[in-house]
Amino acid sequence: MRSMTSSRALSKPLLPWRTVKAWARESPPATPRQCHSYNGAYTSRLFRLLKMSGINFVANPLVNIHLQGRFDTYPKRRGITRVKEMLESGINVCFGHDDVFDPWYPLGTANMLQVLHMGLHVCQLMGYGQINDGLNLITHHSARTLNLQDYGIAAGNSANLIILPAENGFDALRRQVPVRYSVRGGKVIASTQPAQTTVYLEQPEAIDYKR
Repeated sequence: MRSMTSSRALSKPLLPWRTVKAWARESPPATPRQCHSYNGAYTSRLFRLLKMSGINFVANPLVNIHLQGRFDTYPKRRGITRVKEMLESGINVCFGHDDVFDPWYPLGTANMLQVLHMGLHVCQLMGYGQINDGLNLITHHSARTLNLQDYGIAAGNSANLIILPAENGFDALRRQVPVRYSVRGGKVIASTQPAQTTVYLEQPEAIDYKR
């Protein structure tokens, strides 16, 4: 957990009717000495303030795991913030893609399933329930961060969505399925034909990796 706020500023009470902006104005300016990773004990106090503030967090697993800690000796830091702990504290967290195709991260394709796949690994969210709930990190939690008022598939909402060739979210994530249809404003703007894999043993057999 990295912060630009000094411990002296955090000692001030954060009252419900005070905005984060007003609180920040009264805090001393940040210096390089005040930018650090908090230890485990201190974060319990920090999380309480963050939840009261209503702030949202965006972690970028792909570029974070590549850039952070790259100059460490072994064992190396994972390079990602405390996603699991913040979720357990009721703080809104989502996953993003900081760089897609540039010198800092040259392997991106803007595929959020790929982002989620890496994020669940490095955050050690591998329980079945955690994986299913993890889909919110690139859907509902992201919508909350962006303050989207008409998010979700419901009557009257904007018809902006993707359709995946999968039985459920878990299946889509495990097999990293391609987007079958991309819909914008109720119209299909892109489509992808699913790949077909065949193994040749005694008899040719099509496989889909569902089992």
